[in-house]
Amino acid sequence: MRQLADKMDLGAAFDASPNAYVLVTPDLVIAGVNKAYTDLVHARREQIVGRPLFEAFDSGPGEEAPENVRQVRDSLINAVRTGQRDHLAVVRFSIPYVDEAGVMIYEDRYWSATHTPIQDESGKVLYVLQHTTDITEIESLRQQVSAATGEPSSALDAALGGGVLARAEQVQQSNRRLESERRKLNDLFMQAPGFIAVLGGPKHVFELANAAYSQLIGYRDILGKPVRDALPEVVAQGFVDLLDHVYATGETYEGHESLVQLQRRKGGDLEDVYLNFIFQPIRGEEGRIVGVFVQGHEVTETVKADQRQRLMIDELNHRVKNTLATVQSIAMQTARTHEDPASFAETFQSRLMALSHTHNLLTRSHWEGADLRDVLQHETLAHGTHRVVLNGPAVALSPSMAVSMGMIFHELATNAAKYGALSAGDGRVFVDWSVQDLTDRKLVVLWREQGGPSVTEPTRRGFGSRLIERNVRHDLAGEAKLVYASDGFNAEISIPLDRGDGHE
Repeated sequence: MRQLADKMDLGAAFDASPNAYVLVTPDLVIAGVNKAYTDLVHARREQIVGRPLFEAFDSGPGEEAPENVRQVRDSLINAVRTGQRDHLAVVRFSIPYVDEAGVMIYEDRYWSATHTPIQDESGKVLYVLQHTTDITEIESLRQQVSAATGEPSSALDAALGGGVLARAEQVQQSNRRLESERRKLNDLFMQAPGFIAVLGGPKHVFELANAAYSQLIGYRDILGKPVRDALPEVVAQGFVDLLDHVYATGETYEGHESLVQLQRRKGGDLEDVYLNFIFQPIRGEEGRIVGVFVQGHEVTETVKADQRQRLMIDELNHRVKNTLATVQSIAMQTARTHEDPASFAETFQSRLMALSHTHNLLTRSHWEGADLRDVLQHETLAHGTHRVVLNGPAVALSPSMAVSMGMIFHELATNAAKYGALSAGDGRVFVDWSVQDLTDRKLVVLWREQGGPSVTEPTRRGFGSRLIERNVRHDLAGEAKLVYASDGFNAEISIPLDRGDGHE
């Protein structure tokens, strides 16, 4: 009963107060008003309670209406945002009411308003109490004196408190301008394409960070935290030491394409990020350093693109040297086994074309490698897909392995077309391969010829067999077994797959 009585007493006091009060929710909906307020605005309580504050009343005609509405709205929102009282010294509104003749009339009224946030135990704003003081008579009197004398009403102002109204208006106008400029500056700050942060004090506490900075660090909650707590992974990388140096010496520090490892996903691994940035001291009164301003851009893609380009140039130089050496070897070995220039030109050209086919495959993959089946198909396609049967899983070959395997398959196919299974109409070649995973992954390729003429082992080793054995043993660190069986030539090639793509 006592609690109910207390509530009734508070409600009665609220309604009996000669000062005008209106209670609004954080989204600016009218939750309650007292009698002084309804009398002031010429409205009944049921007409306005439950409605948005700025829909309950017509601001009246004229260009000033949007400005005064914005003033009150900004003040209320500021009270909700900060949890602190916000004041408006002077604000003008045109209040509508119907006169005795039934005509709608707008009456200019001048108010001074105070907006007080009402919070729960956790500090959450539940309501904002607007306390308004009607200063229309004072303002009208001051304007009348000024109009009659043609001069500012300094005497009246003095009588009313030493020009307090004029000073209050000036301060309010200055505050509005400053607040407007602050909002514009904050919007520019938050929308800047580069990352920006303001760190305060010797512990480098995050006081402000824009959207780009938040994205850079994986949208972590950092405001109000020191850098070493908010971004612990950067401590061992020396960035807190750099901030300490800037704060202690006042010297600006610039980083160019600096590698930073950041955890950009919660629970994820550290990611390499490259940044162009600047740490600049912030000076307060008397030049004393009070913080550090951080600004920069992420340049990870640019740095990685440059690295890839340098790697490709180095790789290209290596490939050109290796290719020239291969061409020279092919030319010398072909010349030794072909005394006839026409025969030499034909064989030499076919071997260069085999090399070219493999290079085309590698170019398509930006020299990242080629699949074994693709290399085989390129070197045997001319003999017909129905006569060369390929069977095996997908096997990725490094660039150097692809070049060597291309040359090997070219020699095997050329030999089969001249002397083996592909020289006869019914002959066929079966190529089977598999990957054996014992201790190290090993590729095993079986080349079997059937249906061709009877085969006998040659009395001397030709360039083709020497090229096959050299490429397998020297370039691929593998083994090759060439078997000249009477029913058809067979070759078994085994090479390790985990050697990498080292330069010879």
